[in-house]
Amino acid sequence: MTSEARLAALTGRIAALLAALVAVAFPVSYAALSYQYQVASLETEAAIYARMVTDVINRNPELWRFQVHGLEEILQRRLPGAPAEAKQIVGGAGEAVAETQADLAAPRLTRSRTLLDAGFPVGTLSISRSLRPVALGTAAAAAFGVLLGTAAYFTLRIFPMGALRRALHSLYAEKERAHVTLRSIADGVIATDPDHRVVLVNAVAQALTGWPEDLARGKLLEEVYRVESSAPVDLGFPRPTPPVHLVARDGSTKLVAQSEAAIRDEEGAMAGVVVVFRDVTEQQRLEEELTRAQKLESVGLLAGGIAHDFNNVLTAILGNITLAKRHAASPDAVTRRLSAAEMAVQRASSLTHQLLTFSKGGAPVTQAVALPEFLQDAVGFALTGSRVRCRFVLPPDLWPVEVDEGQMAQVVNNLVINADQAMPEGGWLTVSAYNLTVSGRDPLPLPRGRFVKVTFADQGVGISSDNLKRIFDPFFTTKKNGTGLGLASTYSIVKRHGGHIAVRSEPGEGSTFDIYLSASDRAPPAPPRAPTASPQGRGRVLVMDDEAPIREIALEILSELGYEAEAVSDGALAVERYLTALAAGTPFDVVITDLTVPGGMGGEQTVKHLREIDPRVRTIVSSGYNTDPILSDFRSYGFAGVLPKPFKVHELAAVLEQLLGHREE
Repeated sequence: MTSEARLAALTGRIAALLAALVAVAFPVSYAALSYQYQVASLETEAAIYARMVTDVINRNPELWRFQVHGLEEILQRRLPGAPAEAKQIVGGAGEAVAETQADLAAPRLTRSRTLLDAGFPVGTLSISRSLRPVALGTAAAAAFGVLLGTAAYFTLRIFPMGALRRALHSLYAEKERAHVTLRSIADGVIATDPDHRVVLVNAVAQALTGWPEDLARGKLLEEVYRVESSAPVDLGFPRPTPPVHLVARDGSTKLVAQSEAAIRDEEGAMAGVVVVFRDVTEQQRLEEELTRAQKLESVGLLAGGIAHDFNNVLTAILGNITLAKRHAASPDAVTRRLSAAEMAVQRASSLTHQLLTFSKGGAPVTQAVALPEFLQDAVGFALTGSRVRCRFVLPPDLWPVEVDEGQMAQVVNNLVINADQAMPEGGWLTVSAYNLTVSGRDPLPLPRGRFVKVTFADQGVGISSDNLKRIFDPFFTTKKNGTGLGLASTYSIVKRHGGHIAVRSEPGEGSTFDIYLSASDRAPPAPPRAPTASPQGRGRVLVMDDEAPIREIALEILSELGYEAEAVSDGALAVERYLTALAAGTPFDVVITDLTVPGGMGGEQTVKHLREIDPRVRTIVSSGYNTDPILSDFRSYGFAGVLPKPFKVHELAAVLEQLLGHREE
């Protein structure tokens, strides 16, 4: 049976029920009221006639039974409007004293009254009346009720029930459309009741969560939709949230983009919750591939400027070392030249650090970052060798942001390169930032909280409205040799950070990019302390590094600092030498290990073997890959200290003093 047929049958049954009630209620009401009227009127008449007969009895108590003629005269009297009745007077012994006969059809209604003489019963007065008029009236009322009910049935079917049927049909159709829509859309949908118990799980949600609807229905939302996220859900405002990991029923995980919203009734009370989510695992992988591909383009664009800067650095190093050799007889002149060379090396180290930071990709590993210093360094790096000049508007009370410094440096690099290419003859790029609190009611697709808005405004050629709509699409570009990956990867990185990026532009009026980044509740790391005089130390140090020049300079520096040092080329030799020294009773106090040894055992494996031999071993990890996660979390890998390359003498002295000055007991 179709839904329309079911609805028609329902409205027909309702109309028939109401019609039946009318058809039955009318004759029943008529019969009940008529019968009550007859009873009441007979009761009244019996009382009246009983008083009349009692008067006769009181006049002659001994002879009243023999006054038949007078008694029959009383009984033959009729009250105004009274129907035909049969009356009878019976004596105390049950004998008939007087009566009137009437042709009364069945059924009959009789009422009696006791006749009293001085308070003692001496007889009975009975009055009977036919109920046939009541029965006939009831039959007529029933016929009328049937006619009235039939009229009511058709009236209800044609008018109110027709409107109700149309309304119910519309409601049912709307419900069916919503039901079909929810079950057929490509996103997963889970709906709950006010107690957060699941009432609907569409097919996509069943596939993603692993929960069939019949098993999920009635369970708490948290049992069916389990996500690895510490962010609170704001059900007051339907907002998208950063991707989270969904844990399926079988324990597998998927990366999903989700949006939650409350269902509210007409009074504003919560009637349930709807969660909409989709699998973005493959999309995330493609975005990371786009990001990696885009780096090749960016590195190519930067190569000229970096080579120029590096040549300047190498010129400074070479020139100062040459001058130092020429002034070998003058210690002060040598010191000045070597200090200048040291500063040049530091600049080269800074460039390599930025290159390594730029090359870092994957999921964001965030930390608190102070924006003024970060933006000045990143923009300056991207504008190396450019004609474009930069103007910074950065307030001193700017909140720190929670970002992956390497990935955000790539975002800045992409935006600055675009601005540089939009101004081939030079111009000004304005970089500004200010604090922003998002209330949740803003038009921005961001959750409530603290953000920092960073703006990049150039004076370039601008972007047409047609191109502006596609500017973040992968592979879309208006450049002759462009790949169309720069802004696509920028968009992806900002979204992975839970932020938002927007653009405004007019042809010939320049372009403005706005980036919204989450503010951090943590303080940025303190800047490195100024170098101090290197203290003299004591102890034995083992150095493991695959580069012979580094081993040589490390042994020289350690010797200058007062340490007894040895050096080996890989981890296997370090383990062997540590065992030998331990057996000889001359153990090493500290082991400095290179993190990466091509073709050999690196620092991570070396420290595991050393800790198996001696759990009290102190190891320092050293690497030129200063963005490696081991350097930022070295204690989790078994190291006691960290020494990024290149390092100065006072930095090596400081880390050794820290370890050997706090020996474990």
